[in-house]
Amino acid sequence: MRFGEVAVADAEGAILAHSLRVADGVLRKGLILDNNALSQLSNAGIDRVTVARLEETDLNENDAALRIAEALQSNGLNASGGSRGRANLRATADGLVLIDADTVHRINALDEAITVSTLEPFAAIKTSQVAATVKIITFGVPAETVEECVSIASSGNAPVSLASYEALKIGFVQTLLPGHKPSLVAKASQATNDRLLPLGLKIDVERKCSHSVPEIAEELKFLAESGMDIVLVLGASAIVDRRDVVPSAVVEAGGANEHLGLPVDPGNLMLFSKIGNTRILGIPGSARSSRLHGFDWVLRRLAAGITVTPDDLTRMGVGGMLKEMPGRPVSRELEEPLDLSDKETDGPIGALLLAAGQSRRMGRDNKMLVEIDDEPMVVHAARALLESRAEPVVVVLGHQPDAVKKALSGLDVQFVTNPDYENGLSTSLKAGLEAFPENTVGAVVALGDMPRVTVSDIDALIDAFDPDGGQSICVPTFDAKRGNPVLWARRYFADIAGISGDVGARHLIGENADQVFEISRDNPGILLDLDTPQAVEAHRNGD
Repeated sequence: MRFGEVAVADAEGAILAHSLRVADGVLRKGLILDNNALSQLSNAGIDRVTVARLEETDLNENDAALRIAEALQSNGLNASGGSRGRANLRATADGLVLIDADTVHRINALDEAITVSTLEPFAAIKTSQVAATVKIITFGVPAETVEECVSIASSGNAPVSLASYEALKIGFVQTLLPGHKPSLVAKASQATNDRLLPLGLKIDVERKCSHSVPEIAEELKFLAESGMDIVLVLGASAIVDRRDVVPSAVVEAGGANEHLGLPVDPGNLMLFSKIGNTRILGIPGSARSSRLHGFDWVLRRLAAGITVTPDDLTRMGVGGMLKEMPGRPVSRELEEPLDLSDKETDGPIGALLLAAGQSRRMGRDNKMLVEIDDEPMVVHAARALLESRAEPVVVVLGHQPDAVKKALSGLDVQFVTNPDYENGLSTSLKAGLEAFPENTVGAVVALGDMPRVTVSDIDALIDAFDPDGGQSICVPTFDAKRGNPVLWARRYFADIAGISGDVGARHLIGENADQVFEISRDNPGILLDLDTPQAVEAHRNGD
């Protein structure tokens, strides 16, 4: 591929390297320059332009990305895309992402223009979500190099694959001591079912017994003989030794204890055992909380049909110190009792991007499409959300929906059209919030005219989010001033949906001051909304 600056007169058929503003609008990077485009450049007084020209032996960025993605697809992953130099691998079922890291490294080392990015090994993924993405940095790469990538991808283990969840039978045993509260027993059953549900599983048989070796052994033997694939044992007291009650019961039932302990916190006190073909997991009391737990890591792999060995367990320590949380059984710093009060259900945090407004203050231009650094400002806002941990990203369209949708083409967002956008911001909030799945526990509400909000700003809100700990509304601040976006717990969705007119949800922050948590940021972009031509011009000039 040839790349460089040439005279406009010599640029026909070349690929425009950078977007340029002309009288009729913007010529976007990646455009193949024809006579019409060249005329527009000349009329704009532009006599030289930076372009790329592919050699006959090159593949363009889109074809190259899709070719490599198709070579990577396997076992539950389908390639799609081939736009703006990017193609994705999407899951065809719920399951875990499996990565052959060495193969991915070999592909990424082949040519700096070719990049393959994946989720972490064993990451949980849902149907249609992206497991990996191929991005071509340049406008084209040698076809020979692409075929080398294809050869590497097909030479051994699949670089990226999906282990889908299997239909398993689950048994659950709770052991009881005198004075054990029935509400605690019910809560544990519900928490366990909640963990199983995303895996397509449920408790098939539940048993309760006293916390004694003979009774636990009897229940374990019964469940193993009943054909349970996995039996979960939640003891009334923690397992602290192989000779403790639950491990002793496993042995008495004719089983074997393969490993005690897990280098994941919370989750250290997990027992890994087996009776015949039935896997036995002694789970810590901390699993009563709905928060992410080491036990989840093990359960997901088993549900996906992945063989788990004691060596696999001991290798979970790297990255195994999970986030400190009020719902842990014992704080890492303080010896506090387990808080067993009702908790809000854990689940994904979505992102809502409001891009439906009429842009009255911007004049004749749709502010969402006004370019900042050669891209529409709405693209900046959307990309920051997509690169954060928020998922899914829902974009509300209204004014000029086709144009805004076109600007966001190629980005992995969901679109919702608000037919009532002319009635104000509140209608877009309602339309957007209604689009989130029922298990969404919160939503980052962002504005399409704030292009300088960063991924770090958004993830900081998600890190701080803790409805159970009194942090159900998370707000960024700069220089003691509150900005955007704001992360709202699901408990406020109904209140937000009840707002009318051209107003947002700011008043709810004042009404729920005890639930507001401010996160200080060093980015003035959380205060910067570009909704007038003057604001845009000032920003471009660095004012």
